[in-house]
Amino acid sequence: MGDVAMTVPVLRAFVNQFPEVNITVISRPFFKPFFEGIPNLSFFAFDEKKRHKGFLGLLRLFQDLKYLNVDAFADLHNVLRSKVIRNLFALSGKKTASVDKGRAEKKALTQPENKVFQQLPTMSERHVKVFEELGFTVDLSQPEFPDKAILGDEILTIIGGKNQKLIGIAPFAQYDSKVYPLDLMQQVIDKLALDTTNTILLFGGGKKEIELLNSLAFNKANVINMAGKIKFQQELQLISNLDVMLSMDSGNAHIAAMLGIKVITLWGATHPYAGFSPFNQPIENSLISDRNLFPKLPTSVYGNVKVEGYADAMRTILPETIVRLVL
Repeated sequence: MGDVAMTVPVLRAFVNQFPEVNITVISRPFFKPFFEGIPNLSFFAFDEKKRHKGFLGLLRLFQDLKYLNVDAFADLHNVLRSKVIRNLFALSGKKTASVDKGRAEKKALTQPENKVFQQLPTMSERHVKVFEELGFTVDLSQPEFPDKAILGDEILTIIGGKNQKLIGIAPFAQYDSKVYPLDLMQQVIDKLALDTTNTILLFGGGKKEIELLNSLAFNKANVINMAGKIKFQQELQLISNLDVMLSMDSGNAHIAAMLGIKVITLWGATHPYAGFSPFNQPIENSLISDRNLFPKLPTSVYGNVKVEGYADAMRTILPETIVRLVL
């Protein structure tokens, strides 16, 4: 989800700076709401379960895309499926370019010994380079974001109106090594909830996460668990109205950032130097575990590598520090 969300600010800048060019985004149907309202941009749904399943399905996808009469193919994902389509377009004489994910640089950043600890290009910068290869120089220095969505009665009934400060909190991530300890997150929520002008909205999904979010919100009138209560498109509308989003290194951070919302991120096994900090957010908004106590950080790019003795790294990020930054 985060990978797709990170493309949105770049595409917004592209269509604003090159209004004569039409773009077609190819992705799963679930992500279509990310791109709604962007001028000169069409969405092509990739049917991974039926029509476009397997290698023969990719050949059908290529045939489907040929009818669009594209002039160039920008591969912003650079995975097996997109490589197949990219190569087919190249063989048919179309200009192509693909994102350089910087795997060697990221390996040097995350290796436990002889670590090369330096800021790597952000994914947005890497996406810009793809378009440069195709002849388009995209300037991200003055990004534009969509207007805040008008919230429907269903959402307003759940959150109790929009007259208070809306603070979003997304306390989960794909890997445990990127999740702030829930007992400390409870302290953060409790401190934020003391101010009754704050409404804290909790985001997540799945039965287990919903149960945990319910426990975080328990007995606090201005803390609301949004998980499972609204549809995904409504969730995007709600996030666009937040005053701030507190998130792990996860997709929710990138969704809020693509909508122009202030984002505070918490980093455990991963690090913003790998290039996955939310778009257009100052580095001060990224709270990082103490590398003096845990010098092997970051231990991985995505948080999927566990290192013995590093389970408590995120406990070095104090709840008081988070609350001050959120407020």
